[in-house]
Amino acid sequence: MSTPRVGLRCDAGPRRGVGHLVRCLALAEEFLARGAHVTVFGTVERLAWATAELAARGIPLHPGPESPAELVEAARQHELDVMVLDSYELDPAGAGALRAAGVFTLAIIDGDSRGQVADLYLDQNFGAELTGLPGRLLAGSGYALLRDSVITARPAAPRPATAVSRPRVLAFFGGTDAVGAAPVLTRVLVATGHPMDLTVIVGRPELEAEVEDITPGRGQIIRPIPPTTSLPTLVTEADLVVSAAGTSTWELCCLGAPAALVCVVDNQRESYARVVRHGLAAGLGELPELTASGVAGRTTRAAAARTLLGLLSAPQRRATLAALAWSTVDGQGRARVVDAVLDAVRASAVRP
Repeated sequence: MSTPRVGLRCDAGPRRGVGHLVRCLALAEEFLARGAHVTVFGTVERLAWATAELAARGIPLHPGPESPAELVEAARQHELDVMVLDSYELDPAGAGALRAAGVFTLAIIDGDSRGQVADLYLDQNFGAELTGLPGRLLAGSGYALLRDSVITARPAAPRPATAVSRPRVLAFFGGTDAVGAAPVLTRVLVATGHPMDLTVIVGRPELEAEVEDITPGRGQIIRPIPPTTSLPTLVTEADLVVSAAGTSTWELCCLGAPAALVCVVDNQRESYARVVRHGLAAGLGELPELTASGVAGRTTRAAAARTLLGLLSAPQRRATLAALAWSTVDGQGRARVVDAVLDAVRASAVRP
């Protein structure tokens, strides 16, 4: 196999978010660096920056096949050696259909294989373990898929404890913030009463308007900005990052960012709990609880504000989080995944 031909099946948009596309893009960069031909199959809705990222790397984007038969037809049409499936919505039978057609199949999962029968599985979540899968599992943050821009920005050592009177805070919640977390956490940050220079990445215009309506306290500055390709730089410049507990968690760890996380959707819950329990980031709770009305909601928001105040006022606490996070994700995960894929494909090619 002189030039591997790799397809990546994923979708992105305001409802789905961009996590699947971002980690597939990281995998695509590694395959390209190994000389492979890479194609992405899927729908990318209302995300000009995402389609520009693909175009900048010369990666063609084709409509996403939905059914098992359509996946097999696309693989045959493009003469694929490998198909990567990264979706919660595709028919789980697609993986088995691709394997039966002779296409090596990698399924990227988050704690649930959904019954897919793949050659190889990847669960990049911290402490991930699954049993009973028919194929090999690559599990844990040692296999985290990170883009070139993140790996390049990784500091050579964890950042030291630095006292600042007005910490720089970065808040972002995925490429589209599909669940509208930015205004909620902006209000919680303001409620700490601590001076801060807060940059909030807003995924949609309506969220920007809501953030702009929030009145900062004394010594506080709120600066909403749209999604940007400069996110790794913003992360490394921030004294504290507040984010959703999704795929960006591993970017924050790799960059050694002192972070506070929010669990915004159900499939983040287990990974969020592990990360917080092991001290890789502080936990602010689950978004539905933070947005709840009545006493319960007020109590949860007050607890989150106290956690944030403790981080804003304690540089050593931030440095401790940053050091453990930095040491946990080394930025080489995608290379390990591609090694495993190519080794398996080569091995199958020489079998009698």
